Amino acid sequence: MSKQFKINGREIGEGSKPYIIAEVSANHNGKIETAMELIACAAKSGADCVKLQTYRPDTITMNSQSPDFRISDGLWAGTTLYELYEKAHTPWEWHEQLFDRARKCGITLFSSPFDTTAVDLLEELNAPAYKIASFEAVDHALIRYAASTGKPLIISTGMADVEEIEEAIQAARDGGCKELAILHCVSGYPAPSSDYNLQTIPDMAARFGCVTGLSDHTLDNTTAITAVALGASIIEKHFTLDRSGGGPDDSFSLEPKELHALCRDSKIAWEALGGVDYGRKSSESGNVKFRRSLYIVKDMKAGAVISEDCIRSIRPGYGLAPKHLNDLIGRKVATDITSGTRMCWDLLQ
Repeated sequence: MSKQFKINGREIGEGSKPYIIAEVSANHNGKIETAMELIACAAKSGADCVKLQTYRPDTITMNSQSPDFRISDGLWAGTTLYELYEKAHTPWEWHEQLFDRARKCGITLFSSPFDTTAVDLLEELNAPAYKIASFEAVDHALIRYAASTGKPLIISTGMADVEEIEEAIQAARDGGCKELAILHCVSGYPAPSSDYNLQTIPDMAARFGCVTGLSDHTLDNTTAITAVALGASIIEKHFTLDRSGGGPDDSFSLEPKELHALCRDSKIAWEALGGVDYGRKSSESGNVKFRRSLYIVKDMKAGAVISEDCIRSIRPGYGLAPKHLNDLIGRKVATDITSGTRMCWDLLQ
C-alpha cells in the first residue's frame, strides 16, 4: 500500500500536513439549508473535506420493534435503530446539490456509503474517495465493492481488533484498492480521551503499512492535536453549527470556531514536528550575541600573563567560547589590552 495518495489533488500521508475531515453526519437535523451552511462553514474554517453519510434507514437496518432493534442505553436510548436512522439520514435527493455546494465553496466532499446502492449513487456524483465507518469495518463485501471503484479508501477501525483490521485491509486489497488509509478510532459518542491510547497510531502505521490517522469523538481538540504529534496524517471530527441543536450527533461535535482552531493548531503541530535538526535555527540567529564568551576584565600590558582574575565568561557572545578558558590561562598577551576587550586568539603572543 502507498504511504501517500491524493484526494482531489491534495497530498495525504508522510510529509504532508494533516488532512482535516469535517464529518457532517446527522448534524443537518433534517434541513438541507443547514447542510449547505455546514459545508460553507467547514470551508471557511480551513477543513480539507466535508464528509456525509449515505444510507436510508432500510439500507442500514430494518423496521422492527423487537428488543434486538431497540436502543436501551447511551446517547440514543429509547428509540429503535430504524427510527434513529430515519431521523439522522441525509436524503439521497440532497446529494447532488450538496456536491455542487462543495464545489462552489472550494472544498472536497465525499461520503461513507453503507451499502452497494450508496456506492452506486456516489459514483454517479463522481465522489473522489470513500470512507468506511467503524461499524461497517467488518462488512468485507461492502469494503470490496467500494474498493473496486479505484478511488482512495479510508477505513475507521473503532471496535476492531488486530485480526479484524487485517481482514478489512485484505478486503480492500482484494477489491483492488491501492490507496488506503486506516483511522484509529474509539466508537463511543462521546469517547473519553483516556480510551484513545494514541500510542496505537505509530504502531498501526508500522504494523499495517498504510497512511494512518484518527477519527476523534472526544469533546475538544487535545486528543486530535496529540495524534498529529504521533504521526496522524488524517484527522476526522464531527462538525455542527450548534452543539445544543438537539440532533443525534450535535452534542459531541465541534462548532465552527473549534473546527477553525483544529485546522490551525493541527497544522502548527505538524510544522513544529519538522525533522531531526541540531543546527542553529533562523529565529535564533539574532540572539547568538547574547551567549556567554570570554572577555578581558582588567587592563593588561603587553607580555602580561593571563590569570583567572583577568578573564571571565560573561555575556555578550562576541569573544572566544568559554570552553577555551583553560587553554588561555598562563598565556601571554601580545599587546596592551583594556578591560572589556573581547578575547580572541590574535591577542596572544
